[in-house]
Amino acid sequence: MNRETWAWAAATAAGCLLVLLASGRAWVSAAAAGNPAAGSSVAEAAGSDLGHGLTAVGLASLAGVVAVLATKGAGRRVVGALLALCGAGLGWLIVDALSSGSIAAWARTVPALRAVASPVYTVAPFWPVAAGAGAVVVLVGGVLAVVRGGRWTGMSARYDRRPAGDGPADERSMWEALDRGDDPTG
Repeated sequence: MNRETWAWAAATAAGCLLVLLASGRAWVSAAAAGNPAAGSSVAEAAGSDLGHGLTAVGLASLAGVVAVLATKGAGRRVVGALLALCGAGLGWLIVDALSSGSIAAWARTVPALRAVASPVYTVAPFWPVAAGAGAVVVLVGGVLAVVRGGRWTGMSARYDRRPAGDGPADERSMWEALDRGDDPTG
């Protein structure tokens, strides 16, 4: 594989990993209404608690990077398009995770918040922004795979199936080659 392919794979995989890392960190904290000072939070919600598909789509995106490398031609373009859709889906999940509806749904599942009369929610902006940046990288990586992926070299050709005319094609001729001392795989 050439440098462009490796750079693409590294950057797109880094975007996937950034989403996965950020989705495991606290995005929202809840505190009692009269005591929103730092360190007084009753509960914290990770991005994956708020956006229930973030981890799954992040992992699917990471698998998509590998699939782009393993395919070529039209298959690579199709996988690239799916990867771009994953990036767009991640962006949508991130925005939806920070909606008041998602935060309220999470709060209903936390027993400690049921005792708080009217909790105050604080959004920690760093991790959602980092996840959003990762989603943009995945989206752009998918688009690049569609546009430029046809020019990238594939994995080693030794894993490709040989046409019937190249070398020993059937099992018997392979055994005969071994009997002669020849390497039928060469």
